[in-house]
Amino acid sequence: MNRYFALLTLLLTLLATPALAQIEIRGPGQQAIPAALTPFLPQEGAPSPQVAAEIEAVLRWDLELSGLFSLIDPKAFLADAARIGLASTQVDFAEWQMLGAEAVIKGAYSVTGDQLVLEARLFDVVSRRLLTGRRYVGKVKDVRQMAHSFADQILLSLTSESGPFSTRIAYISNSSGNKELYLMEVDGHDPVRLTNHRSIVLNPDFSGVGKELLFTSYKAGNPDLYRKEIYSGKEAKLSSRQGLNTGGRYSPSGRELALTLSKDGNSELYLLGTDGSERKRLTNEWGIDVDPSWNPAGDKLAFVSDRQGNPHIFILDLVSGKTNRLTGNSKYNSTPAWSPKGDRIAFSRLEGGSFNIFTIRPDGSDERQLTFGGGNKEHPRWSPDGRFLVYSSDKEGRKAVFIMRADGTGSVRISPPGGDSNHPAWSGTW
Repeated sequence: MNRYFALLTLLLTLLATPALAQIEIRGPGQQAIPAALTPFLPQEGAPSPQVAAEIEAVLRWDLELSGLFSLIDPKAFLADAARIGLASTQVDFAEWQMLGAEAVIKGAYSVTGDQLVLEARLFDVVSRRLLTGRRYVGKVKDVRQMAHSFADQILLSLTSESGPFSTRIAYISNSSGNKELYLMEVDGHDPVRLTNHRSIVLNPDFSGVGKELLFTSYKAGNPDLYRKEIYSGKEAKLSSRQGLNTGGRYSPSGRELALTLSKDGNSELYLLGTDGSERKRLTNEWGIDVDPSWNPAGDKLAFVSDRQGNPHIFILDLVSGKTNRLTGNSKYNSTPAWSPKGDRIAFSRLEGGSFNIFTIRPDGSDERQLTFGGGNKEHPRWSPDGRFLVYSSDKEGRKAVFIMRADGTGSVRISPPGGDSNHPAWSGTW
């Protein structure tokens, strides 16, 4: 349950017998679904143009990022757009068909003091029925989260998989003069500073349920691993062994974490309990082993090692103990991130003087380059649904955080201006 606001979500009774959507679902990069996002209208009380504009802006950004929709220009809307129409019997489907729409999003809101009630609907124009609807009750300040939540619901209704728009992205920024840990919405709004270490903070990672963050900080002079509770603000040092304590990543079960320690002189991978106790040393090679990333099953780790000369991505089978090299003849590969679907691993590669982002299958096949052009693109991390990647880039000059679809299209900057922003991490459930 999102603690940022008291959100009551009521599933509406569909006016038609539940069935699969008649809208043809196409993947990003293919022909998009023509959809109409109508203005959200006041249902009771005085109109609030600011609330209505915020709802539309959030939904428009989320749906355009998905790559699944082609939103019809509101200037083409006819009379039905000015009617609330929360039931299928109140929607003029013939009018929307004339405009070429296959889906229509309609809604209404009521503002009473600081209280907000938001009604939202998705209609299938092709089959002339309601696909899904939600009623949200909360504070006016929660309007953005309500709209993000309905965008998630739209994707769930059409693809049987919820969107990631209600989640959060952690990142590192030096906008305060020091490298500190921040949190923002998926579209970059509402950035919040989480640390005040007045030092160097690096490599954040969320717990599986998004309630905690791991990160490395030089606050005490050594690169120590910290854990921070997001809601309470409580912070604790988890590992302060001599040397590196970095790259901490929670296992999918949340019962242990992998990280790099150099307490024995060399940078090796270890497993720690969530209390910081050492459970197992995972690697024992002369090379440097860093940047672990779990597969969804929790029985393999992708990581970076220079044990064979140049930095390459390797996969460690935690059951058999066997290690296999994943990347081929390239000279410098870094920061692997295993997709939550388990089918691909994203990573950065240095070629031609700059870093770009690639993905590859866990068996080493089907390598794809996702980013091109000037500047460096580094530190890729997946959205919890595997549809998107967040990464950092200096292609605009200073380092900033960007989002793109998993096929490399739709790249957009999300981090706010001021300072450098990098090392993003994407939360799971929020």
